[in-house]
Amino acid sequence: MSGSPTSLVALLRRNAATPAVALRLFLHLTSASSPPPAHSTSFLSRLLAADPSTHHLLPRLLRHILSLPHPSPPLLELLAAATSSPRRVPLAFSLSVLRALPAPPTPVYNRLLLAALTESRLDLVESLYKDLLLSGAAPDVFTRNILLQALCAAGRMDLARRVFDAMPARNDFSFGILARGYCRAGRAADALQVLDAMPTINLVVCNTVVAGFCREGRADEAERLVDRMRAHGLAPNVVTFNGRISALCRAGRVLDAYRIFNDMQEAWQRGLPRPDQVTFDVMLRGFCDAGMLDEARVLVDIMRCGGFLRKVESYNRWLSGLVRNGKVGEAQELLAEMAHEGVLPNSYTYNIIVDGLCKEGKAFDVRRVEDFVRSGSMTPDVVTYTSLLRAYCSKGKTAAANRVLGEMAEKGCAPNLFTYNVLLQSLWKAGRTAEVESLLERMSEKGYSLDTASCNIIIDGLCRSGKLDMAMDIVDGMWNEGSLALGRLGGSFASLVSDSSLTKRCLPDRITYSTLMNALCKQGRFDEARKKLIEMIAKDISPDSVIYDTFIHGYCKHGKTSLAIKVLRDMEKKGCNPSTRSYNLLIWGFQEKHKSDEILDLMSEMKEKGISSDVMTYNSLIKSFCERGMVNKAMPLLDEMLQNEIVPNVTSFGLLIKAFCKLPDFSAAQRVFDVALSTCGQKEVLYCLMCTELSTCARWMEAKNILEMALEMRISIQSFPYKQIIVGLCDSSEADHAHSLLKLFIAKGHSFDPAIFMPVIDALSERGKKPDADMLSEKMMEMADRNDGNVTVSGAVTPRSGKHEQDKSPESDWHALLHRDDSARTIMKITNRVRTGWGQRGNVYGHKRKQDDDIYVLENTG
Repeated sequence: MSGSPTSLVALLRRNAATPAVALRLFLHLTSASSPPPAHSTSFLSRLLAADPSTHHLLPRLLRHILSLPHPSPPLLELLAAATSSPRRVPLAFSLSVLRALPAPPTPVYNRLLLAALTESRLDLVESLYKDLLLSGAAPDVFTRNILLQALCAAGRMDLARRVFDAMPARNDFSFGILARGYCRAGRAADALQVLDAMPTINLVVCNTVVAGFCREGRADEAERLVDRMRAHGLAPNVVTFNGRISALCRAGRVLDAYRIFNDMQEAWQRGLPRPDQVTFDVMLRGFCDAGMLDEARVLVDIMRCGGFLRKVESYNRWLSGLVRNGKVGEAQELLAEMAHEGVLPNSYTYNIIVDGLCKEGKAFDVRRVEDFVRSGSMTPDVVTYTSLLRAYCSKGKTAAANRVLGEMAEKGCAPNLFTYNVLLQSLWKAGRTAEVESLLERMSEKGYSLDTASCNIIIDGLCRSGKLDMAMDIVDGMWNEGSLALGRLGGSFASLVSDSSLTKRCLPDRITYSTLMNALCKQGRFDEARKKLIEMIAKDISPDSVIYDTFIHGYCKHGKTSLAIKVLRDMEKKGCNPSTRSYNLLIWGFQEKHKSDEILDLMSEMKEKGISSDVMTYNSLIKSFCERGMVNKAMPLLDEMLQNEIVPNVTSFGLLIKAFCKLPDFSAAQRVFDVALSTCGQKEVLYCLMCTELSTCARWMEAKNILEMALEMRISIQSFPYKQIIVGLCDSSEADHAHSLLKLFIAKGHSFDPAIFMPVIDALSERGKKPDADMLSEKMMEMADRNDGNVTVSGAVTPRSGKHEQDKSPESDWHALLHRDDSARTIMKITNRVRTGWGQRGNVYGHKRKQDDDIYVLENTG
C-alpha cells in the first residue's frame, strides 16, 4: 500500500458518507502483503455497525480479515465495534467473529456477555460463560457479575446465591446485583442479609432494599433501614425517597406515597431532600395508575408552576394516565398545550393517543389514525402499527390486520418479534388456528424464530382451551429441545422452529411455570401443581409471591382455606414474604365462607408484620359483615379506613347501601349515598346503584328523586331502571310524577324507548287528563318515527305492572306493543292514527276508526 499508514484512515474518513465505497477501498488497499494500518479496521467497523442498512456488509469485512496472515488484532477491533454499537449489530455476527478468534481473551467474552445480557438473551449468557471456562480464559469480577445479573433476571436466585458465594473476589456491584435480584423476587429480607454482609454499608444498595421493603408493603422494615442509614452517617437522599415513593405507588399505597412526597415539599427544613423531576413524575404516575385523576390534576398544576412540566417525558406520563382512565379527548387537548409550551411531541406521545383510541374502539379505520398522526407531523412506527394490530385482532378483524401488515411493508416499517407475538397471542386466544399457521409461515419467511415469550403465549392458549396436558408435555420438552418442543403441535409449528444454534433456544421461565400452575390450581389438580413447583425450584427458578398467591387463590376458590394458610406459612419459611395481595386472597376465601372472625385475625396479623391493608382488604370484611346482617359492625369500618389513610371506593359504599336497603333502613342508605358522592365523586355507578336498590324495594318517589339528580348531572340513564320507576309511579297513583319525569327526559335530550310513554298515557287517560295523554301520544309517535324503531333497549316493561325484565329479543318495547293483541284503548287509537296520519279527521278511514273504538268499549265493559 502506498503512502503513510494514516492515509487509509484519512481516505476512509473522506468516504464516510458512502460506507459501501469505504469498504471497497479497504478491501482493495489491504492484503496479506499490505495489512491494514492501526485504527483503520476500527473506524470502518464502527462506520458499518452504526447504520442497520449497512450491517449486511459486515460479513464481507469479516471474510477479508480472516484472509489476512494475522487476523486477531483487526478481529478484536471488529468485535469491539459490533458489541458497542448503539444500533446493535445482530449477536449472531458477533458470535461468528468470536469463533474466528483462536484464543479470545476474557475482555472479549465480557463484551459479548454484556451484549447478550442487554438483549435479554439469558441462555446465551450461560453458554458463553461455559465456553469461556472451556477455552481456558479466566473469568474476572466483571464476568461473574454479568452471570450473576443474568441469573437474577431469570429469577434463578438460589443458583445466583451459589455463584455469589463462590466468587473469589466481589465488589459493591456484586452485592448490589444480588440484593436487587432478591428485591425483584419479593425477597427483601434476603436482600437485607446481603446488605449486612457488605464490608461497608452502601447508599445505593440501601436504597434498593428500602424500595424492596416498600414494594412488599413492609413499611416498618423500610423505616428501620432508613434510621440505620442515618446512624451510619448515610443521609437518605432524594433517590432513597424516590425509591420509597415509587415502591409504595406500585404496591397501590398511593396515599402513603403522597404523605412522604408532601413531607419532602413542606418539611424540607428538617433535612429532608426536596422533590426533583423524578419525584414529581413518579408521584404523577402513582396517581394515574390508581385512577386518582383529580389529585393528579392538582399535581400537574403544581408541576406547571414549579417548572417541572417542561419535558416531553412528563407530558407523556400525564397523557398515558389520561388515556388509561378513558380521557382520550382530554389527552388530545393536552397535545395542543404541548405545542403552545414549545414541547415537541415524540413518537411515544402519539403512540399513547393511538393506543388509547384503539382501546376505546375508535380507531378501526386505519386512515383515520394515520390522519391523526400526520396532523402532528409524525409518521407511524412499529409501535403505532402494533397498537392497531392488537385492536383489530381483539375484534376479530383479520382482514384489517392483514391490511395493516401490508401497509407496514409498503412503508418500510418492519414488524419486530413483539409485533408478531401480539398477533400470535390475539389469534391463538381466539382459536383461529388457520391464521396462526399462516402467521408462523410468514415469520419463518422473515427469519424470525420463536422466543420464550412466544412459547408462553402458545402454552397459555393451550391451558385456556382445556389442553393442559399438552401444555405440560411441551414445557417438559422445552428443557431439552427448546422451541422445537412446539413441533408436537404439528402443522406450521414443526416447520418454523429450529434449534440449530443456542441463539434460537428458549427455555421455560417463571412465567411458563406460573401459567401451568395457575391452570392446574383452577382445575383442582393441586398435587400436580406442587410437583411443578418442586421441579421449578430444582431448575433454579425461584418462585415469587405471584406463584404462591396462585396456590392460595386456588385453594380458597375450592374452599380449602386451611391449606391456603399452610401455603402462606411455607411462603414465609422459604424467604418469600407475603404481600398485601397474598392476605387479600386469604381474606376473600374466608369471606366466601362468611368467617368474619378469621378475617379480623388475619388483619391483625398483617398489622403485626407491617403489611398494610388496602381497600380490597376492608371490602372483604365489610361484605362478610353485610351478608351476615351485621351492618352495625360494617359501618364503622369506613371511619377506620379513613384513619388508616385508605380511601373507600364505590364497592365499599355499594355494599353498605345494599345492606341498609335490605334491612330496610332507607335513611341510613341515603346518608351512605351522600358520603359516597362526596368521597368518590358524582359517578354514574353510584346513582344507578342507589336508584336500582330503591326500585327493588318499591320506593318509587325516592328512586325518582335519585334519577332526577342523575339527569341534572347529565349522566346517561341507559343502565338505570327508569322503566320500572315510571311503571311503579303509575301503579302507585303517582302518574303526575311519572309525567314530569318523562318531560324531564325529553327536556334533557335523553334517548329512551318510546314504549315507556304507554303506562303514563294510560294513567293520565284514566284520570281524565285527555289533553296531556294526547300530547304524550303525539310525542311518542314522533320519537318512534325519528328512531325508526332502532332504539337501545335496556329492559322490557309490561304496561300497568311493576315487572322489569331483560329483553331477550332485538326488538324494542315499542314494536312489542304495536303487535300485541290485548293492546290498551290508547294503543288502538294511536295505531289508527298511524294509518291515517295525525290530524286527518274526516277521511275515508274516519268511520272505521269510530267503529273500532265503540267495539273496544263494548268488549271491555263489565
